[in-house]
Amino acid sequence: AMTDEQARNRFQSELEFVQCLANPNYLNFLAQRGFLRERTFINYLKYLLYWKEPEYAKFLKYPHCLHMLELLQYEHFRKELVNAQCAKFIDEQQLLHWQHYSRKRTRLQQALAEQQQPQQQPPPHGNATAK
Repeated sequence: AMTDEQARNRFQSELEFVQCLANPNYLNFLAQRGFLRERTFINYLKYLLYWKEPEYAKFLKYPHCLHMLELLQYEHFRKELVNAQCAKFIDEQQLLHWQHYSRKRTRLQQALAEQQQPQQQPPPHGNATAK
């Protein structure tokens, strides 16, 4: 059985590793070194799918890594990653997604803020305060 400290260390290292998968250049590095062809490594990638469960996913700073983890389950995708152009394309697509997402999010936040502002009440009529 694992001690609490061993379990914490394992959680931490798996958390860090699974988030590295969001980096297409790192995936290209792994592919070029032959890791993505090794059965034990492929099994490890399958094992890491537990990060998709909400109780684990909430710890991820880069949820995009889950999409990559999903794609890494497919041999065709793993083979394509050897190609630097493939990694570059994924990198560009991520950038476009984040730019679009942050613009959309900013617009949504502005719209919400405008909805939440109290409606300006017209000043009361009459001259009750005037003497």
